[in-house]
Amino acid sequence: MDLEHRHSTRVDAVRACYNDDATDLLAVAGEHSVDVLLISDSDCQTLASFYIGPHTTALAWSPLTVSPTVSDNWHIQLAVADADFGLHLLTKSSQGDESIFPFGGGMTGHHGKVNDMTFCGGRGEDSSRYLATVSDDKMLMIWDLQPSVDPPSPEQSPDSEDRDDRPQPTAYVIAFPNPLTAIDSHPSTSKEFLVSDCCGSIFLTDWRSDPQEMDEDVWRHSSLLELVEPSALSDLTMGSSTRWSASVAWRRDTSDIIGAVYGSKFSIWDIGNLQGGKPLASGISFPEAGYRFRWCPTYPDYFAISAQTPVQGAIIHIHNTNYLQAQPTEFSLFQKPHFIQDFDFLGLRGIPRIAAAVGKKIYIFPIGVDG
Repeated sequence: MDLEHRHSTRVDAVRACYNDDATDLLAVAGEHSVDVLLISDSDCQTLASFYIGPHTTALAWSPLTVSPTVSDNWHIQLAVADADFGLHLLTKSSQGDESIFPFGGGMTGHHGKVNDMTFCGGRGEDSSRYLATVSDDKMLMIWDLQPSVDPPSPEQSPDSEDRDDRPQPTAYVIAFPNPLTAIDSHPSTSKEFLVSDCCGSIFLTDWRSDPQEMDEDVWRHSSLLELVEPSALSDLTMGSSTRWSASVAWRRDTSDIIGAVYGSKFSIWDIGNLQGGKPLASGISFPEAGYRFRWCPTYPDYFAISAQTPVQGAIIHIHNTNYLQAQPTEFSLFQKPHFIQDFDFLGLRGIPRIAAAVGKKIYIFPIGVDG
């Protein structure tokens, strides 16, 4: 069944929760606030609402989140980035009100738009302790949300009476040569992140590498692997400096398969069989440039791509990795000048469903695959 949810303002970002205990939760970011929706087969209920102020540029669910449909002692936790480069940890539980913990502002954080964020992968305790953010300032920052020492803030004296009891997160910084557009983690590893930049490169980065065991240059670019999208490599060879809004994602059921969209093309890599770095498959997404690449978490053979321009209207393309040479299935929500501001697959089992943001509304619809 198709569902609609109307937000009070334009929706800038959506993110579904893939935790096993919270697959029916969806985060929706408007111009000033972030809402958490509880999704059922027939309804969308607002479970929490957090006022941020500036509009949100990135969202990430904490592995600590548990849905009310799973436990009476439910708990919500997610991280958000705002347009003023600040970061916030949002929490709400069955026994308390909404809570917002700001961090990463001023001199301690990013100095450019934060384009994406993710919690550390793996299944251990560290998966909720570390949060990674990437930005136009060319920095990957890994934030320790549970530091043992709280460093003094430059804007605050150590004996300030107004200081929050919770220690401010500390950040490990890894520099890259170009602005960074997307980051992803994987449930199978807590050591590596996938990072993409605006020039067509994808880095598999081991952020836990010990800087004392290698020289400084290697630490600053601690990448185990770098992939380059073929058309981007061609542009570099010709001296072109095209900047793309790139999106990269790990397939949930295996850490060997990577998908990305750069410009008008998508590419799929099998890092277990790279063959010189050549993609396993490539194809056209949107001629005017794709914007968002998402794998389906429940039917991992499927992935979806959207554009963020009104040239063709509000359209999402669904691809099947078993038939990559076939035309994608097209879901057209509205004609131009509408467009997909953001979208994500829901984590719910059964027929895969997509939540797409168009204007002030969220549209939730199945992609028509038999469960």
